[in-house]
Amino acid sequence: MPEAIWITFAFGLGLLVKLVGLPPLVGYLAAGFVLSGIAEATGVVIEETNVLQHIAHLGVLLLLFTVGLKLKLRSIVSPEVIGGSLLHFGITCAVFTPGLYLLMDIEWSTALMLAIALSFSSTVLAAKVLESKRELRAFHGRVAIGILIMQDLIALVVMSLAAGKTPSEWALIVFGLPLLRPLLFRLLDASGHDELLVLLGLLLALVVGGLGFEAVGLSSELGALVFGAMLANHPRSQELSKSLWSVKEVFLVGFFLQIGIGGLPDGDALLFAVIAGLVLPLKGILFFFLLLAFRLRARSGFLSALALTNYSEFGLIVASVALPEWLVPLAISVSLSFLVSAPINRFAHGLYERYAQGLSRYEGSKHHPDEQPLSLGDTRVLIMGMGRTGTAAYDWLIDDQPKLMGLDSDPAKAQQHQKEGRNVVFADAEDASFWNGLHMPAVQSVILAMGDIEGKLIAARMLRKLGFKGFIVAHTMYEDEAKQIREAGADEAYLTMSETGVALASHLIDETPAKPSLVTGNPE
Repeated sequence: MPEAIWITFAFGLGLLVKLVGLPPLVGYLAAGFVLSGIAEATGVVIEETNVLQHIAHLGVLLLLFTVGLKLKLRSIVSPEVIGGSLLHFGITCAVFTPGLYLLMDIEWSTALMLAIALSFSSTVLAAKVLESKRELRAFHGRVAIGILIMQDLIALVVMSLAAGKTPSEWALIVFGLPLLRPLLFRLLDASGHDELLVLLGLLLALVVGGLGFEAVGLSSELGALVFGAMLANHPRSQELSKSLWSVKEVFLVGFFLQIGIGGLPDGDALLFAVIAGLVLPLKGILFFFLLLAFRLRARSGFLSALALTNYSEFGLIVASVALPEWLVPLAISVSLSFLVSAPINRFAHGLYERYAQGLSRYEGSKHHPDEQPLSLGDTRVLIMGMGRTGTAAYDWLIDDQPKLMGLDSDPAKAQQHQKEGRNVVFADAEDASFWNGLHMPAVQSVILAMGDIEGKLIAARMLRKLGFKGFIVAHTMYEDEAKQIREAGADEAYLTMSETGVALASHLIDETPAKPSLVTGNPE
């Protein structure tokens, strides 16, 4: 039973790399290559089946659907996204095409298609890395995802031209999809919180988005992403995303296994992969300077570029249509880029802090509107992170403390709070340049309500480093994290569930009469 072998090797190597501090997906990739090596050495037939292919495809669709759930489309239609992606694509093709032609002794048309395939970055890897660090909605995360979406659209055009096919006339229906949004919102409201919610997500991602777009000659990946984005503004979109988490994670294991099981490379394929690996840093460097040209700060440009410094599974799809004989060399190149990119992105913030002084020299004098230095004026209480916890704290404090301000790393969320009358502005607590530009002369207390532990630790350390002597309080789900937050400089770190129980009990005390009345009556 091949499924038993896949699960065993994926779990074993996934656990192994996790113990050494690497993302499990690196282990899943390694498991595929180990299985290929065993098959080569022993003659045992270990190959991908239709089941594995199908599971891998479903995993990609679900990932893109959940990415769409976290996207505000208007926030990715920006000069740095459109201009950065198109310029990078053009420059990469212009440089890689003659280089591949001369080094690999191939035809110009083949060199061009290979350059196009290598110009794309991995939507799967970048989205998974950003999601694991809860940075999809951070400014650099939105820029990276926006560029990836533009690249996916370019890939769709290239595949259509290479295959000599065009979408059917029914593809024009997709322009009317926004009219379905009220219906989708009602379906989401009616689905409740249990299995129907999961089934709705699967229906929209795999059936309506995936099969629906394929039926009219468009990419199923694009369909899943579009339907996710259509629900992004619904209040329960994040609940839907969390309900699909486990299903998506399991299916994605199949995607990474599929790459390795495809087969071991020959000498020419390895040579191509080595060359592609050597020029991979140039891809990230080009992204970095292009984003700086669009007025991003060095930190945002660095983190976005690092997330994009890899080769794409979409390049494999392009190759399967236009250059099937180059599929294995490209698969090895993509795999090696994953092995390099995944662990480096894990330490992206530490890398920037180490080289921040040198990288910041390349910044322009004018900065992006989303990245301006911040002055808090006469603010007395600062809330960092305006999700459910931060918003509840803000609404409870505002009557007694009018000198109140909230910060959030999602510009769209900050804008929504402003529309609702709250004093909330965009700021990313994990951005070193934010702290360098922060002016907070009157702040007395800070509430750390960000969703991730890393953001709270950085904020607590930076506040104390800047000489802040006031009170810092945070919340967290786990006792070990609470200890870390206190050690980083916070005065108190409370456990969220414990505080919820205390709040419920306090409501009970407030509503219970001092002398309970006796209830008597006829038992009949």
